[in-house]
Amino acid sequence: MRKVFWILPLLLLVFAACSLPPDKPVTRAELMKTRIYNDYVIEESPEQVLNALNRDGEVVLKSKRNIPGKNYPVHLKILATSDGLEVVDYDR
Repeated sequence: MRKVFWILPLLLLVFAACSLPPDKPVTRAELMKTRIYNDYVIEESPEQVLNALNRDGEVVLKSKRNIPGKNYPVHLKILATSDGLEVVDYDR
């Protein structure tokens, strides 16, 4: 009986951690407002990023900071929230 009480909170935490698609689909204009294609060198096209955002609600991209003559590889995480897109970069 005690095992059942431990499983329920664990399942709630697992489902709360899953990413969900956004309530309203992300548009190309919203993606371009973030200026990620100006600030970073990204191999994926905007359409590929939009498909991933609208399907999963988040996307992590391998990219580089757009600084001529320098090579700064970063992971770029884009989250589709109810307030708009949130962009966070992490050093690789």
